[in-house]
Amino acid sequence: MTWTQIYDPMGNLALSAFMAAIPMIIIFYLLAIRRTPGQIAGAAAVTSAVLVAILVYKMPVATVLTATGMGAMYGVFPIFWIVITAIFIYNMTVETGQFEIIKNSIASITDDRRLQALLIAFAFGAFLEGAAGFGTPVAISAGMLVGLGFNPLYAAGLCLIANTAPVAFGGIGIPIIVAGQVTGLDTMKISSMVGRQLPFLSVIIPIWLVVLMSGWKSAMEVLPACLVAGISFASIQYFSSNFIGPELPDILSALATIVTLTIFLKMWKPAKIWRFADEKAAAATTTKLPVYSFGTIIKAWSPFIILTVMVILWGLKPVQAVIDTVSIKILVPGLDKVVMQVAPIAKKSTAMAALYKINWLSAAGTALFIASIISAAILGVGPSRFFNIFVRTFKQLTKPLITIPCVLGLAYVMNYSGMSSTLGLFLAGTGSFFPFFSAFLGWLGVFLTGSDTSANALFGNLQAVTAQQVGMDPVLAVAANSSGGVTGKMISPQSIAVATAATGLVGKEGDLFNFTVMHSLVLAVMVGLMTYAQAYVLTWMIP
Repeated sequence: MTWTQIYDPMGNLALSAFMAAIPMIIIFYLLAIRRTPGQIAGAAAVTSAVLVAILVYKMPVATVLTATGMGAMYGVFPIFWIVITAIFIYNMTVETGQFEIIKNSIASITDDRRLQALLIAFAFGAFLEGAAGFGTPVAISAGMLVGLGFNPLYAAGLCLIANTAPVAFGGIGIPIIVAGQVTGLDTMKISSMVGRQLPFLSVIIPIWLVVLMSGWKSAMEVLPACLVAGISFASIQYFSSNFIGPELPDILSALATIVTLTIFLKMWKPAKIWRFADEKAAAATTTKLPVYSFGTIIKAWSPFIILTVMVILWGLKPVQAVIDTVSIKILVPGLDKVVMQVAPIAKKSTAMAALYKINWLSAAGTALFIASIISAAILGVGPSRFFNIFVRTFKQLTKPLITIPCVLGLAYVMNYSGMSSTLGLFLAGTGSFFPFFSAFLGWLGVFLTGSDTSANALFGNLQAVTAQQVGMDPVLAVAANSSGGVTGKMISPQSIAVATAATGLVGKEGDLFNFTVMHSLVLAVMVGLMTYAQAYVLTWMIP
C-alpha cells in the first residue's frame, strides 16, 4: 500500500499553509511567549504535527507514527550520541581540574578586557561550540568572563553575540549533517556553501564585539588584534568547511585563532589597558594566576587535542570506507517506498526511501567516545570514575534527550506528510525575493528552537522545496537556513536562559534580550542580502 502526498488539502493554499504551520505556531507560542521548557514545547509540537498529518493530510496513522519514530531515532542516534560524548569529554576535564588550567592559560595572556573578550568569548567560545555546542560555549565562556571581573550583562551579551560565527558548524558539525539528512542534499556541498557565507561575518564579529564594549575609538586601539582574530578564524573556517568537511571548522578555526592571537599578543600590546568604567578598583587589579609548565598546559588541553585528531581521522574517506562496512542499514518497514512524493512542477511521483543507518563505529560520537577513553588514560581517570562521570553527564542531558528526538520527529513527520512542502509552495509566492527571506526562515527556526541543528531539521526540506519553485539553487537555500540561523541564536529563549544562569542574571532575561536583539536583526539582514547576491549575482560562489 502506498500513500500519495497532497499539498493543498484544504483546497486553498493559504489555508493549507496555515494548517501546516500549526506545529510551528505552537512551538513559537510555547517557547517565545509562555517560556515553556524545550522538552515540553517539542513534545507538544510533534503531537500537533501528528494530528495535523492524520486529520488534515489524511496520512495513514501507522505511516505517521512510523515517520515520527524514525525521526526520533535519528535524534537519539547519531545526534544525541555526539552531544553526550562531547559534553562528557568537557565534564571529564572539569572533574579532573584540568579545565581550570585551560581557563587560566587563556586568562594569563592579557589583562585588557577587550582582548580577553576576543580570546574567551570569540575564540575559546567557538572552540567549545565546535566540540560540544548546545549551550555549552555560552555557559562556560560567560562564566569565565564574570570570573575575570566582567560586568555580568556584558559577559552574557558578548558571549551570545560572539557565538554567531561558529554556530552553523557546532557540535562536530551536527547542524550541517542534519541539513543533509533531512533534505537529501550532499552534506559536503552544504558545508562548502555555509563556508562561503559565514567567514564574512567571522571577520567582522571581533570588531563588532569591541565596538559594543568600548566604542569605535577604543576599538581602533586594538584593531590589529581584532583583524588577527577575525582573519585567522575566517580563513580556516573557509578552508576546513570546503576541503575537509562540516565536523571541524569550529575546532580548527578556534585553535588557529587562539594560537595566532596569543603569539601576536606576545609581540604587540595596546597603548593602554582598557577596563569597564564601573569596575571596582579591586577587580581592576591584575589577578595573580598560577604559572604552568608547557607540559602541564598540553596535558590540560590533551582531551580536546585528541578529540580533534580522532574527528580528523574518522573523517578521512579511506578510513570511513573501512569502518563503515560494519554499519547496520535498515529499510524501515511501513515507511520505505510507502510515501509517494509529487514534484510540484513536473507532477512526477517518486517513492520516498526510509533507510535508518546505525553506523555505530563510523559515527562521530564513537570517535569522541574513543577520544574520551584515551583522555581518561592520560588524565588518570580510572574505570569507576570514568563510568560515574558518564552517568552524571547522561543525567545532565535528560531534557535534551527528550527535546532532540521530539524536534527530529516533528521534522520527519512534516517532511513525509507533505506539510513542509505546503509551506514551501506558499513561501514560493515571494518569488525572486525568497533568497533574502530564506535567511530569516533560519533565523526564526533558531529563535524558536535555540538550535541551528533543530532549525535545519525543521526548515531544511522546506527551504529546498521552495528554492526549486523559485529557480534558486537548493544548496544555497539550505545553507542560508543555517547561516541565517546563527544570527537568531543570541535571542533564543534557551540561549538567554543559559546565559543568565551562567552569569547570575536570572530574572533579568528581558535586559539581556534587549542587549542582543538589534544585533541579531542587523546580522540577519546582512546574511539575507548576501544570500540574495549569491543567488543572482555571485552565482559562481555556489558549489
